[in-house]
Amino acid sequence: MSPVGCAMRNISFETASRGGWTLRGDIRWDGGSARRPVVVVCHGFKGFKNWGFFPWLGERLAAAGFLSVSFNFSGCGVGADLFEFTELDRFAADTITRQIDDLGTVLDGVTSGALGCGVADPRRIAVLGHSRGGGVAVLRAREDRRVGAVVTWAGVAKGLRWPAEERREWRARGFAEFPNARTGQMMRVDVTLLDDLETNAGRFDILRAASESRAPFLIVHGDADLSVPAAEASALYGAAPAGRAELLLLPGAGHTFGAEHPWKGPTPALERALEHTIAWLERQG
Repeated sequence: MSPVGCAMRNISFETASRGGWTLRGDIRWDGGSARRPVVVVCHGFKGFKNWGFFPWLGERLAAAGFLSVSFNFSGCGVGADLFEFTELDRFAADTITRQIDDLGTVLDGVTSGALGCGVADPRRIAVLGHSRGGGVAVLRAREDRRVGAVVTWAGVAKGLRWPAEERREWRARGFAEFPNARTGQMMRVDVTLLDDLETNAGRFDILRAASESRAPFLIVHGDADLSVPAAEASALYGAAPAGRAELLLLPGAGHTFGAEHPWKGPTPALERALEHTIAWLERQG
């Protein structure tokens, strides 16, 4: 549920290319009619827009005067019920190329007015990405000048994350499997992702993308993150042009800043991440 005074609209539409998979999302704002900056929120690997802190994040951004757009990548595996992984075939075939395109489709909707609810300012768009969604945000920002600012929460600094031996085994089997601790599902990923990462190694160089992007960066990371080591946050910060990045390391915080799914409420680390993010976004204009 959205808080009192927070308007919310669900969205569902077909992707513009690559098979026409469905994008589902939520738009939230404070109910006012004035133009406001936009924050597009991207989830990570095995994530989805209704996981844990994402609805809370959208509500808090709306209450702070932003229009928030959170969405499921079309290959995230979560279907029309919005909470369960019922589209594992699409999860298996998802790629970074598709996710960059999905984010572009959402940006098209914002800038055209289709997703702006009449209050979005298309000249002020930030993208906030968690984990792999942070990497996608950085990559899209390098290619798309509509992205005026990037925030990464526990963001990845490299896309090809598996050693050569694991990749050889992946190719030999034709797939890799990743456990979902919450649901108990083994989530299969085809070699399609591996092909995409290896074929587009230059395009998907996240550190290079950060160095070439015109957008300013806020990098928020827990120094106890076991999924994406804090060293990747430092590398991303070091790659960004001087004076165009800010790094916030949260002591003792893990990959989700202590948040859980189902949602049990914010932790002090998550609150600090959000408060710092909102203050930083407000400074970007």
